[in-house]
Amino acid sequence: MIRRLFSTSRLLSAFSMVMGLVIWALVSRNMNPLFLPTPWATWDALGELARDGTLWESLLLSSRRILIGWSMGLIIGIPLGLLMGTSRIIRTLLDPYIEFFRFIPPIAFVTLAIIWLGPGELSKVALIFYTTVFIVILNMIAGVLAVNPLRVRAAATLGASQWQILSTVIWPSTVPYMITGARIAMSNSFLTIVSAEMVAAQQGLGAMIWLARNYGRTEWVFIGIIALGLLGFLFDRVLRLVSNRFLKRYGVSI
Repeated sequence: MIRRLFSTSRLLSAFSMVMGLVIWALVSRNMNPLFLPTPWATWDALGELARDGTLWESLLLSSRRILIGWSMGLIIGIPLGLLMGTSRIIRTLLDPYIEFFRFIPPIAFVTLAIIWLGPGELSKVALIFYTTVFIVILNMIAGVLAVNPLRVRAAATLGASQWQILSTVIWPSTVPYMITGARIAMSNSFLTIVSAEMVAAQQGLGAMIWLARNYGRTEWVFIGIIALGLLGFLFDRVLRLVSNRFLKRYGVSI
């Protein structure tokens, strides 16, 4: 029964995608290609960008920037959020900075990132880190504060040390929040990398979309948008697969 429902779901998804392509083809037939290129024109552009290596190089560079900045955001954000959630003093000291900077979009720091870190890879990675770390910190704090105080008191009553309470009670309870924060941060990383590459990069998916705009190649823009969507879908599915495999002991499934 479950297998049949799974097959039906996949068939419906495939049907929906085919219908989307049909609607795209019908709408684009009588429109200016500069406004809306046809699916086959976009397919030809895909072959063009793939053959000269532009597409693969852009995918590789954007993926590398996202993964490095996002990973650094997790490495810093998870322990810092855990620390802020468990210590009222640290949370009080750092909360004004978190609340101030999290409302400033990364694109506002593009110019400063280039001035301070140069136009190379470091500035793009730093912007991805910036957009990731605050999301992860806030989710970790929420996870810690959502822990049932009765569980903490029960563990303390049974003689558990602070480290044991943290590792066996608080940490497992924050896992769903951590994973949710990581997934949201990943999607925001895609928003940031496109903006950063449009402004301060010669290569990458964002730079490719900006170059397409300069040359009036709308089909290249479509290729960049589709590539971003597929890449984000792939990253999210891999994250879910890895999380489900390694975090089953915490009772987490995403």
